[in-house]
Amino acid sequence: MSMQQVVSDTIRLTSPRRNSLTHIPGDEGWPIIGKTFEVLADPKGHVERNAKKYGHVYRSHMFGDVNVVLLGPEANELVLFDQAKLFSSAHGWGHILNLLFPRGLMLLDFEEHRMHRKALSVAFKAGPMKSYLAGLDRGIAARIAQWKQRPGEMLFYPQIKQLTLDLAATSFLGTEIGPEVDAINRAFIDMVAAAVAPIRKPLPGTQMARGVRGRQRIVAYFSVQIPLRRAKGDGDDLFSHLCRATDDQGALLSTQDIVDHMSFLMMAAHDTLTSSLTSFVAQLAAHPEWQQRLRAEVESLGLAPDQAMSSEHLEKMKLTEMAFQETLRLMPPVPSLPRRPVRDFTFKGYAIPAGTGVGINPMFTHHMPEIWPEPERFDPMRFTDEAQRGRHRFAWVPFGGGAHMCLGLHFAYMQAKCFARHFLSNIEVSFAPGYRPDWQVWPIPKPRDGLKVMVKAV
Repeated sequence: MSMQQVVSDTIRLTSPRRNSLTHIPGDEGWPIIGKTFEVLADPKGHVERNAKKYGHVYRSHMFGDVNVVLLGPEANELVLFDQAKLFSSAHGWGHILNLLFPRGLMLLDFEEHRMHRKALSVAFKAGPMKSYLAGLDRGIAARIAQWKQRPGEMLFYPQIKQLTLDLAATSFLGTEIGPEVDAINRAFIDMVAAAVAPIRKPLPGTQMARGVRGRQRIVAYFSVQIPLRRAKGDGDDLFSHLCRATDDQGALLSTQDIVDHMSFLMMAAHDTLTSSLTSFVAQLAAHPEWQQRLRAEVESLGLAPDQAMSSEHLEKMKLTEMAFQETLRLMPPVPSLPRRPVRDFTFKGYAIPAGTGVGINPMFTHHMPEIWPEPERFDPMRFTDEAQRGRHRFAWVPFGGGAHMCLGLHFAYMQAKCFARHFLSNIEVSFAPGYRPDWQVWPIPKPRDGLKVMVKAV
């Protein structure tokens, strides 16, 4: 069976009648706007207050839709592992991403998703990953060398945002991209901003209109490049690998499939890594004792300043990996995950009809004190092998889980460790006395003030 024969859109879902959910405890708030502004003002606190009042299953009204929130590791397992193929990711994310990132992996379901994921996985095998590491190593080293020459106060978030965007362009599109890189990066920035804009129609002058124009530029660029990359036949970047990828019957992916997957993968890799590395540096600045421990681990690798990293070096950075995992526990890059069930189901005694907007919340699970004692404390030792033994396997889900587990999981670890190697080898980071970062948690965490850090050369 080819990919063209399997289409997620054959699943038609409609929201259930509102009175079909009144048996579930909760508060829908004001007419029309519901609890939207309360959620935007304090997403984490909103969920925690509702959990305390109503329990781990409650009803709410956000962003124009009545939905049911399911909390805790058991809920994460039900929705993410989804052995029964009950929950549609396409219908969960569609209203947010369809206009700008249609038919990315998160917007495909079940058999179609499996087939596309299998085709895309060739770009994340050992050979391509080795090539990506070389590019990341060079790009990160060059940028951090620039930062090292400018000691003093630094707004970290815009700097790492530009770096991750440049790295995604290099790793995913190749060094041959040339002068188009600035226009492509601008288009992606406009698309990502539009994905979470409050005005959802591309009216003149709106962020959504700029996002739609950005998508048009991206589609035009990829459509021209696909036959050129296929003719060349030897590129090691992700785009070139997708141009050569085939489905289960050996047919090349369609131009539209490649355009959709490239758009989505670049968005996902850039925005979530920007958030995660910003959170990571914030933790290093707040915890100098851990910063020094990780610096010692990097020094123990014995790498000369201009020596390239290898996968063997990455494997030795266990403490760095644990610190990054703890960062993702405290501030998961995707704090909540939406789905819609394609059939009626029951959870913790509550009957929930097909088509209901359902959300799980990694941020809540990652701060449950019964799982994570002193949950607000930064403690990478939570991720030793011994500490993880016996913990629910869906208690930590920053990369999702099940069939929709982040395809770029290992790419994220690779980039984080490569960044840590160069950053810690060259820079000491701290906060000015009395400074506390102010975070916007939803939809993807970022510091409202850009994260003011003090940097000096090591």
